[in-house]
Order: sequence, then C-alpha cells, then structure tokens
Amino acid sequence: MIKVMLADDQALVRGALAAMLGLEPDIEVVAQVSSGDEVVPAARASSPDVALLDVQMPGKDGITAAADLHRELPFCRIVVCTTFGRPGYLSRAMAAGAVGFVVKDAPPEQLVDAVRRVYAGLRVVDPALAAESLATGQSPLTDRERDVLRVASSGGTIADIARLLSLSQGTVRNHLSSAIGKTGARTRAEAARVAEDRGWL
Repeated sequence: MIKVMLADDQALVRGALAAMLGLEPDIEVVAQVSSGDEVVPAARASSPDVALLDVQMPGKDGITAAADLHRELPFCRIVVCTTFGRPGYLSRAMAAGAVGFVVKDAPPEQLVDAVRRVYAGLRVVDPALAAESLATGQSPLTDRERDVLRVASSGGTIADIARLLSLSQGTVRNHLSSAIGKTGARTRAEAARVAEDRGWL
C-alpha cells in the first residue's frame, strides 16, 4: 500500500481527494491536516510515503512546509497540489524538496498517476506549467526583497515594514526600489502584485 498524507485548508477539497484516493486498491490515506504547521507532526505520526501539499494554507504555506518535511522525513515523497499553477511556485517547490507539482483542476486519474509515479521514484510536473516556468525563469528577487514585498503588500508604511522586519527605513527603501526595478513595476503595490502573480512571494 502507498500511504498518503493530505494537507489542504479547504475541508471539502481535502475530503474529496481522500475519497478519490481511497477508491484505489493500492493507496491508503493515513493523515489529513488543514494547516502547514501540522504537516511535520502528522507525518511523524503516520509515516506517509507520499505527501500531497496545497500551497496556500494557514500557518506555514505549503512550500515552507515542504522544506520542513523534506528535512525531517527525507524518505517522504512530496507533491505540491494547488489551484495556483504559477511558475514561481513550481521552482520554489522543487527547491524545497518536492518531486511533483500538479494543479487541482487536472483529471483525477492524473493525480492518482502522480502519486504512483513519485512513489516509484519518478518526478511529476504539469507539462504546461513546466514550459511556462522555463520561459519565465527563476525569481530575480532576493530573500530579503521577498520579505519586504510580502509585508508591503498589506499596505504598511516604510516605518511599519522596517519595524516588522527589524530593518532600518533606508534598507527597506533600498530593497523596495530594487524589487520594483526587477519586477518592472512603477509602485511597491504593483511590484508586490507582479511578484504574487508569478509565484515569487
């Protein structure tokens, strides 16, 4: 049996995935969680062979949770399964240790096939997203520029951002200026939106 853990904050989606996978004779859903913070503890308790993680969850996002899971239980094969097929998410997920990336609107048999394939040691990536990711390239933003843009997207002032990230206001301005230039935006709000749309945040 292939033991699978599901992590998705939408109960309806999580339940539907569990029901679908449960119909397969060689797959058993051994854990279900609704936040990124629960991923590693649940995986330690259930020892899944494959973990299906959503990207956007409360607590830790799915990509951060994937990195933690890969570090703590490297034998577990990670598949990111998301509504948001953004090229930046793909590259970040793979860098975090995921071996698969599928979008939720894929046919059910494609998801089942992905579980079996990653369990067998293969990588599985949505082909259209892979092509788009190659065309778009890697995120040009540094980790700190990402942090500053993420906080800026909530509409805080320079002073607010500086206080939240323990940086000087001048440093925040420099990071924002650089991020605006790299995204080709005119304002920090536009830069945050561009970065979000490309999956860089």
